[in-house]
Amino acid sequence: MRFLDLTKVYIRSGSGGGGCVSFLRDKFVEYGGPDGGDGGNGGSVWAEAVEGLNTLIDFRYQQHFFAKSGQHGMGSQMTGANAPEVVLRVPVGTEILEEDEETVVADLTRPGQRVLLARGGNGGFGNLHFKSSTNRAPARANPGQDGVERTLWLRLKLIADAGLLGLPNAGKSTFLAAVSNARPKIADYPFTTLYPNLGVVGIDGKEFVMADIPGLIEGASEGKGLGDLFLGHVERCTVLLHLVDGTSSTITKDYRTILAELAAYSPALAAKPRITALNKIDALDPKTLGSRRRSLEKVVEGPVFLMSGVSKAGVTEVLRAIWAQIVAGRAVVPEDAPWQP
Repeated sequence: MRFLDLTKVYIRSGSGGGGCVSFLRDKFVEYGGPDGGDGGNGGSVWAEAVEGLNTLIDFRYQQHFFAKSGQHGMGSQMTGANAPEVVLRVPVGTEILEEDEETVVADLTRPGQRVLLARGGNGGFGNLHFKSSTNRAPARANPGQDGVERTLWLRLKLIADAGLLGLPNAGKSTFLAAVSNARPKIADYPFTTLYPNLGVVGIDGKEFVMADIPGLIEGASEGKGLGDLFLGHVERCTVLLHLVDGTSSTITKDYRTILAELAAYSPALAAKPRITALNKIDALDPKTLGSRRRSLEKVVEGPVFLMSGVSKAGVTEVLRAIWAQIVAGRAVVPEDAPWQP
């Protein structure tokens, strides 16, 4: 299944049915009076977060969602039928934006969460509604209310506890494959990962979800490489794991490049808790490893973990540090806290 995380949809709710102008004509009723029923309500358009989906590819092939109009009112005081609602079933973590791609309409982060996108029009009143002591034979009825038409963007941001950051070929996919059952593509050329990958990681009897995104390069915020749009998939993460390629001769520059791209994308994302790890230590001799670790610690101004996704050296310590940050983050923000834009 192809991964798609951004798409445009066109929605329109149904119009309400018109009221009916009708008078009772019965052989044994001399003064029948008005008996026109009200029109039915038009169908509304909803969005609902469902489990089992991890892409918006279905909306690539169907982008128009139009609800039906309500049935018109009828004689004999019969009200028209309401039109059925239309439900857009989207993956958990979908963000709904206005046409300007900036204004947030809703953020669906829990399974079963629903939001009304376009309300159906109300049905019009029939002439029975206008009957009164002074107007015994009203000859008018209201038309149904028009539906609402909108153009919206759907943007998927994956739900994960931890996210992986780094330059291309920093070893992110290798690390995810080593600690989970995920099987991302791994190769010795840049931009092997083209789409985000999720994996369930276990450590000390605990489990959490980790997200791997395509690598960032200098200028990604300006559209270079694969751009920085994929950073949206780590916005919801509690902690970020920054992998630095230990075999690179410019590890401090590589580290600063990622930080600069994070800040250019979102200051809030750049301020998230980060764990820095020097990867591929199995390819370095002890002298070079010690020198590069000290250089990186000066830039990070904190501890730097040593690990290798291939040999799994130091992986357990990194996972424990990630889990500690996740636990701390969950203590600060309750799971049932309402979302606010």
